[in-house]
Amino acid sequence: LFSRLPFDQAILIKGETGEVLYEKNADEKGYPASTTKIMTALVVVERCELDRSVTIPPEATGIEGSSMYLKPGEELTVRELLYGLMLHSGNDAAVALALACGGSVERFVSWMNDTARRLELCNTHFANPNGLDDDGNYSTARDLAEMTRYAMKNPDFLQIVSTRSIRVGCRCLTNHNKLLWSLEGALGVKTGYTRAAGRILV
Repeated sequence: LFSRLPFDQAILIKGETGEVLYEKNADEKGYPASTTKIMTALVVVERCELDRSVTIPPEATGIEGSSMYLKPGEELTVRELLYGLMLHSGNDAAVALALACGGSVERFVSWMNDTARRLELCNTHFANPNGLDDDGNYSTARDLAEMTRYAMKNPDFLQIVSTRSIRVGCRCLTNHNKLLWSLEGALGVKTGYTRAAGRILV
């Protein structure tokens, strides 16, 4: 589908209008890494009750990569899992949310792709809810920007991604997006990294 090497891609748009101010290779497909979780969170906030309690199943624990370190049987709300997803980039939180909201990871991923089609993200497809490298999981700078521009209109999504740190039970979750501290007025949104994808920031 595309090279596994990191792409040199960028786009800068106006959030209010979508007007493009700068772009470079903005339609080149690449692995989105954890910026995939923007779509995961968007599907959750649009389809799920955020204050519903979720019991963590064993299959949502021990997921490779970045983690909330969820434990089987512990109870968290959907909202708390969203903070773990977007601040701490928990791959386990992504699976827990997919199972809680979709009943299965496969069904949830189909919702992600339904949403991508609804938003006319023509160069985007998802294979999982967490962004682990998969040839079926790809996007572009332009699509990620448009996806996020839409997601930021949701007040729950906006509140979560603009949070610097929060305590969830015994966990203190700190946002991996350092722009929230270093750039006045920054409101998000998400970092991503795998060796194949390179470093990504939306």
